[in-house]
Amino acid sequence: MKTVFINCSPKKRFCASAYFLFLQRLFVGGEKVTEKLRTPADNDRILGKLQGANAVVFGLPLYVDGIPSHVLRFMERMETYCKENGLRMSVYVIANNGFIEGKQNEPLMRTFENFCARSGLSWGGGVGIGGGVMLNVTRVLFVVQVGLLLLNTALSAVHTGNFFPVDAWISFGKSTAILLYFNLGVLFYLIRMGRFIRKGTPCGKKYTRILIPSFIFILFADIFFIVLSVFEGGIFRGWLAKKKVEER
Repeated sequence: MKTVFINCSPKKRFCASAYFLFLQRLFVGGEKVTEKLRTPADNDRILGKLQGANAVVFGLPLYVDGIPSHVLRFMERMETYCKENGLRMSVYVIANNGFIEGKQNEPLMRTFENFCARSGLSWGGGVGIGGGVMLNVTRVLFVVQVGLLLLNTALSAVHTGNFFPVDAWISFGKSTAILLYFNLGVLFYLIRMGRFIRKGTPCGKKYTRILIPSFIFILFADIFFIVLSVFEGGIFRGWLAKKKVEER
């Protein structure tokens, strides 16, 4: 069995789509091929990898309640390529958005379903994830927690000779449990979809989200985007910057 995972995020690094595809790969057996789709220059390379594939898993963000434009262009090429080469794989989707509700991905899912009907491919369904950006941050927090655990262990070994500081491990366990809880809905549905991918059968459309109350999500999302604005051009995002005068 061959499964092709296509990361469709236009970001070069640290994208939520890559995170969710990484998790999905853990629950799919057989040959696994991962590709990155960012520009039209990637189209031919990825299309060539579809030969012999039993399933394709698209991982992508929701843009304006739909599919990013560079992915739409790839799907047009893929439709023609599959028809010309008689390919009949199953298509699955992992879509994520910055909103709290995963149901926001429904229009995107419908587009992929129509794409499969038009291309003669099998629509396998997918998972729509709300709060994708915040869930992506949890993997960074986990790495930080591991780093703190190693640091505390090293300090404990140097100062007391104890290579197993109980307090540090208890703190690490609590933090890990919280981060795992945030991802619980995503993990459940990706494990479920992995089972259907292995069998080559449809799993339907399922929607989940980061498992925190909405009012807390909104608070942290506001803080996150304010910080992001400061680091990427200031709070006013260039409103106060000197404007270039167009020549006529």
